[in-house]
Amino acid sequence: MELLGRTKVVVKDGQVVETGEPLIRWCPLFDKVRGIKEITPEAAAANMEFRVKEHGMFTPERKLEMDVFVGFGASEVMMTATRRGLIEAAVTVCDGAGTVITANPSLIQGMGGWISGLVSTDPIPEVLAGIEARGGIVLDPVTAKIDQVAGAEIAAERYGRFAVTVADADAAERLRALEKERSVRILIVGVHLTGIAEEEAERLVAEADIVTSCASKFVREKVRPLVQVGTAVPLFGLTAWGKEVLVERAKEVDRPILINTMPLPVLPENKQPRPLV
Repeated sequence: MELLGRTKVVVKDGQVVETGEPLIRWCPLFDKVRGIKEITPEAAAANMEFRVKEHGMFTPERKLEMDVFVGFGASEVMMTATRRGLIEAAVTVCDGAGTVITANPSLIQGMGGWISGLVSTDPIPEVLAGIEARGGIVLDPVTAKIDQVAGAEIAAERYGRFAVTVADADAAERLRALEKERSVRILIVGVHLTGIAEEEAERLVAEADIVTSCASKFVREKVRPLVQVGTAVPLFGLTAWGKEVLVERAKEVDRPILINTMPLPVLPENKQPRPLV
């Protein structure tokens, strides 16, 4: 998995066995929730070890139900959208399973609440069984592969409106083609975008309904949002449907919310991840 500034962390048998170098030095989100003042390989390894210990990630003890992590994370938004009927299901990913299709809001949050950028994973029988018991469909239980377009093809056989998380423009463009081919509506949610190249950011923003800004310089430059939630690591609604979904999520957030009209995006320099890449 890639986390904390896209630091590559490899977990084997519940232990961190490899850690790469981060792309950024500071993230306001993880400073706030975990007190991480500087992102280092050691900090990334420690954070992954925390996720393994507390949530069983990459182990047979993986928790598939958990509380809200942030008010407007991708999983929280899809959970609410499913619960409120704006979408019927979501195509997302889970360690120990790969791509998963589900109409269960609590499973959407349980799988995604502590996921960062899942690069690859091996199947874990207990995780597969837990997902299936909660109404999830694992794309490939044998290999636990991650293929969001293939997951969307399965979802299109069962649902007329569903969300799909993607981390690249190619997948987003293929989903728009699938949408026309199968006469379905796909809510495209761009995630894990730290370090995305300028041209790809432009292509992704052109197709997505919602994007997370992560620590991406180019996402911040290219977006023309209809709605923005947060100012440090914002989530942007880029279409009318994306705006509707984010506003619906706001109804379930239990903290006070300021609603105002102004030119977007709003990006206070002192609150952004450092450096933006």
